Amino acid sequence: MIHLSPEQKARQHIERLLTAAGWTVQSQDELNLYAARGVAVREPSLRTGAADYLLFVDQKALGVIEAKAEGTTLRGVTHQSAAYSIGLMPYMKAWLPERALPFRYESTGVETLFLNDLDPKPRSRDLFAFHQPETLAVWVQETATLRARLQQLPALDTNALWKPQIEAIENLEASLANNKPRSLVANNNLRALIQMATGSGKTFTAVNFVYRLIRYGGAQRVLFLVDRNNLGEQALTAFQAFTTPDDGRKFVELYNVQHLKSNGVDRDSKVVITTIQRLYSMLRNDDAFSEENEVKSLFQDEEEGVTQQPVTVRYNPRLPIEFFDFVITDECHRSIYNVWRQVLEYFDAFLIGLTATPTAQTIGFFDENLVMRYTHLDAVADGINVLGEVYPIRTQITEQGSTVASGEFVLEKERNTRRRRDVLLGEDFVYTGGAVGSDVIAPSQLRLVINTFRQALFTKLFPERRPDVVPKTLIFARDDNHAEEIVKLVQEIFNEGNDFCQKITYRVTKKKPDELISDFRNNYHPRIAVTVDMIATGTDVKAIEVLIFMRMVKSRSYFEQMLGRGTRVIDKDDLQLRTNNATVKDRFIIVDAVGVTNQEQVEIARTLNRKPSTNLKQLLTQISYGAQDADTLTTLAARLVRLEQKLTPGEQYDITALSGGLTLPQLVRDLLTATDPERHLAAACAATGKVAELVSDADLEAAAAPLLQKAALQFAGNPRLCQKLIDIHERTIITYDEVSRDRLIREGFDEGATERARALLGDFRTYLDQHKDEITALRLLYSQPYRRQPLTLQTIKELAEVLQQPPRIWTTEKLWRAYAQLEQDRVKGVNVQRVTTDIVALVRHALDLDGDAPLQPYPDQVRQRYERWLADQQAGGRRFTPQQRWWLDRIADYIGLNLSIDATDLTAGDFLDHGGLFGVRRDLGQEWRVLLAELNEVLAA
Repeated sequence: MIHLSPEQKARQHIERLLTAAGWTVQSQDELNLYAARGVAVREPSLRTGAADYLLFVDQKALGVIEAKAEGTTLRGVTHQSAAYSIGLMPYMKAWLPERALPFRYESTGVETLFLNDLDPKPRSRDLFAFHQPETLAVWVQETATLRARLQQLPALDTNALWKPQIEAIENLEASLANNKPRSLVANNNLRALIQMATGSGKTFTAVNFVYRLIRYGGAQRVLFLVDRNNLGEQALTAFQAFTTPDDGRKFVELYNVQHLKSNGVDRDSKVVITTIQRLYSMLRNDDAFSEENEVKSLFQDEEEGVTQQPVTVRYNPRLPIEFFDFVITDECHRSIYNVWRQVLEYFDAFLIGLTATPTAQTIGFFDENLVMRYTHLDAVADGINVLGEVYPIRTQITEQGSTVASGEFVLEKERNTRRRRDVLLGEDFVYTGGAVGSDVIAPSQLRLVINTFRQALFTKLFPERRPDVVPKTLIFARDDNHAEEIVKLVQEIFNEGNDFCQKITYRVTKKKPDELISDFRNNYHPRIAVTVDMIATGTDVKAIEVLIFMRMVKSRSYFEQMLGRGTRVIDKDDLQLRTNNATVKDRFIIVDAVGVTNQEQVEIARTLNRKPSTNLKQLLTQISYGAQDADTLTTLAARLVRLEQKLTPGEQYDITALSGGLTLPQLVRDLLTATDPERHLAAACAATGKVAELVSDADLEAAAAPLLQKAALQFAGNPRLCQKLIDIHERTIITYDEVSRDRLIREGFDEGATERARALLGDFRTYLDQHKDEITALRLLYSQPYRRQPLTLQTIKELAEVLQQPPRIWTTEKLWRAYAQLEQDRVKGVNVQRVTTDIVALVRHALDLDGDAPLQPYPDQVRQRYERWLADQQAGGRRFTPQQRWWLDRIADYIGLNLSIDATDLTAGDFLDHGGLFGVRRDLGQEWRVLLAELNEVLAA
């Protein structure tokens, strides 16, 4: 058997990589530079010594490889390849004879560094493999490298961009060019992360900078990675709709954009859109990959604990490492830097992340190069997002579960087949609130929550609207079965048909999920959608005004993504097309039916999940056969943490009895204690008498062994306990508790709503005082009396528009609700639709111009003044005929909506139908002008 030195083994790996990339590897004695376009020559003699490999393309030298044994730290040997790059013999032809070889590699076959000496500031970077000969031939002939071109991008055209979008693009380009860093821009140009709040235009921002990278940076291809397929469709639509600012044509008229539906990439495409799942299958040459694998969000997989071991990739010449110049990841979540990391790091490309909810790990993966931080609160201040208000609904079953006594019947359904059977209980069936929605369906609980929401909808949530059109509402269910039951009860309780409420999950047939989402986004129906995950992240449905949580969420980033479905602003006209009793979207409502807003979203279970692809049964089997390692035991702890949420009281009792008196939380605590490195170190110090700094790995292993063994034996020596845990985990029966009757514990806006209302109205009054001399309407209202220059509808509209501008976004509806929150007994007309003139009532109320009078709609105030005026006329002996009352009544109504009336207003609408100016003279006589002036004076007071 031939013994190979570490460097010889490294060369074998290197040559396999070179061959895979299209290079022909030759020794000196078989030299034939015409044998292939790219030739790597072993150990050629140079003036500076023998290089490990000299790279030739089209018989001319352009690169060198320094080979080192596996484990060598390569940045310490870059000087060697640099020396070889200037040592060509006179008889060797070179692409750039006047300068050194431009392309330099250092490699162990496991790690590879690359430097392009043609870059403005040449810097070594890590590669997955070697570049193909054709690529180096193109690069060596370019007048400027990609990195040089990135330093020469023209000024950004900002006309169609919001301020945060401008800042994001400029910061990103500064980072890519590696110019002097500005705030938030680290001195690293290989990876960059953009944080922009949901609804602030991340995709539009990305399309803008992708266009500039292609048009001015000369990028050959850009990869746009999405979380799932329907988000790919949204990205494609964004590219198709984008009009280039300098050319005026559509992006897709200039460049090919391909949304992958199969595993074939058109090499002429400038932008390729796909999921990371499909990209991985392409690197593996898995042409049987199905679109079904791209439907479900990776966020939901992580939330459910459905994870897998990190994937590994191998070099694929169909997708060489240089195939993409830029890789953009939309909505970076945990999978990016664990399961799929190798897929992203495969390409020799700039990596750009887009996210609304970065975690510390996300920022770390992108080398802490956060080039843009634009939060939800920033977006609210700028009028790009709206704030959410929490409306909790608490019920007894949700909080405490329930008990069905023995002798009662319960309905059971198989989770997968939905076959049903009635079961007579031989003992009490007890369940906790945590089981509701997954293992137990309590129709009374669902009915109470949905009915409470229906009753509050136009009395407390949207009291200003007509009660005829339900706002677009999204309900988050626990699973597909839970969603099914919710849809049925929503249709029943609202007394509506199938179109009114629809389920949008992965199991919907006939219509594709994309079609269902499109209907919800663009059409009048459905008014209410029920989902598990399909619309939880990324999906843009701007008209959503209510989110109902009927499931818990453990991950903070996932929860914030779900909230993002409600934060998006929408144009008034677009909103009214979909919800015609709405005037403006100035907030959204979070109906919390499970307490999700009260908990700290934690991810402890996943941080323990060191063997994510091993299920509970496999873990317990491994432990039964003697496995006692920390990874297995900590992963078991993670599984049991999740299992605890499913336990019924009966199961809790069984586990305690089988374990010898230990509850499941105590078993988990014992596992974590046994695997705690700090306890291992303390035990090692106690056993050896050494200080911590002198404890060896062997000492730690010896000290940890009995701790790990003791924890493992609680399961390995107790097969009945293990089987019980497996039975609970694999439970497939859903029990329907149709006996228990739920009871409402509490409903209403959260306590913080009062403080927010007080702060809002304080800011409103301060604004009025500060701008009373600048805005005409305020100047007139402050200057009592103001009849010499009366208020007009136009001046009031101008005031309303100013108040609604960012960062205030003070709509009449929002201000009215705030007063109703603080002064319930002094605010009337909460349930009526707001009109423009109501702003007069609001300002007068804020300034205390009406004393102790209640805040009421301006038309109601005018009507009251009119009734008093009529009474005064009657007391003075003045009588009006029915024909005259018709005109006077309509004039009063008109003033209530428009502040004033003049003769020209009588020539349109109902007035015109009754004869216009001729009719008013006919019915009111010669004094009609006097009456018109008198009503203007009295009613608009």
